[in-house]
Amino acid sequence: MFVISIAALKRNTAILRSVKEAAGCHLVLALKGFSCWKAFPYLRDDLDGCCASGLWEGLLARDYFKKHIVTYSPAYDEEDIAELCEFTDHLDFNSLSQWFRFREMVMAHPRFKNGSLLCGLRVNPECSTGETPIYDPCVAGSRLGITAEQLEGADLTGLSGLHFHTLCEQDSDDLETTLAAVDEKFGHLLRSPQFKYLNMGGGHWITKPFYDRDRLIRLVRETRAKYDVDVWLEPGEAIAIHTGVLRATVMDVFQSAGHNLAILSISATAHMPDVMEMPYRPDVFLVDTAPSDAKPAVTFPGENYHPAGESGPFLYRLGGPTCLAGDVVGDFSFPRELKVGDTLVFDDMAHYTMVKTTTFNGVKHPAIALLHEDGHLEIIREFGYADFRDRLA
Repeated sequence: MFVISIAALKRNTAILRSVKEAAGCHLVLALKGFSCWKAFPYLRDDLDGCCASGLWEGLLARDYFKKHIVTYSPAYDEEDIAELCEFTDHLDFNSLSQWFRFREMVMAHPRFKNGSLLCGLRVNPECSTGETPIYDPCVAGSRLGITAEQLEGADLTGLSGLHFHTLCEQDSDDLETTLAAVDEKFGHLLRSPQFKYLNMGGGHWITKPFYDRDRLIRLVRETRAKYDVDVWLEPGEAIAIHTGVLRATVMDVFQSAGHNLAILSISATAHMPDVMEMPYRPDVFLVDTAPSDAKPAVTFPGENYHPAGESGPFLYRLGGPTCLAGDVVGDFSFPRELKVGDTLVFDDMAHYTMVKTTTFNGVKHPAIALLHEDGHLEIIREFGYADFRDRLA
């Protein structure tokens, strides 16, 4: 099961609240990173609302978070726009062609006319600061955001905001670099009285111990003063990082071509696809009776957790129960031999991992649970055959 710690979530949002109050900005939850809506009541007081990636996430925010909604999508259809205009507060567009297609429709809506619906454009500052191309919206030929060249001479009537999102798991030094590029390419727009807000997107690792929050506060304050705009941040990972785990059971252990293999009750491709897409190596713990001081993000009374290493005498290739040959988490060493029935804990699995899960191969989907501050474990969702059956028909 996925287990999310309410205490850990509240610890993160308390940090975020202090940062946004010191900086004088708005901070919303990016639902693409964390959308377990039964946890929303524990986040709502510290955050200003939600960032939605389209209509369905927007509806989730409207129905269960009930605060400000910022919506951005690479493309909308007419039905999306008609429904979003009824409730979203910001509606950001990815291209001029999309804006021109829907501008008349949006500007005729009563909520646009009375100022409760504001529209913006996502821009591409063409300033790459990350290391993984698949997560870099500033690569050449990117489909995300409008370049300064494309905006030259364009009729921007009806727009009041700019939006950039270029970071992924990065510190505030990269934001500072990006803001310099934004000023160079789009500063003339932000200085005009037409533009009222600047959305700095997500990817800010604000709740990480190493993150320079003082620099972020300074940058936001400087930006507000320079352009006289409202500043919005929409982290997803910073809200849910170090708040959840995925617990798995060892189903089988055997050898192949000199490798020790362990088949688990969870799948890399179906239940933690970022392990393969990003890629990254998760921290893994073996639950054992031997004493240990190590702790994943979520712990249970009476359990001891032993971190897995990269080499050692008890090295196992951890794989899932699907037919995909590459459904492998990686090679991990443990303090003893693994046996059927052992519990492994995959750390930091609340953000992005949970929103990307599938029922590929009909593999059983992990349950979802909340660990409350009083130690009570509440299972909020269990999945059965009907969930798999009804997904495609």
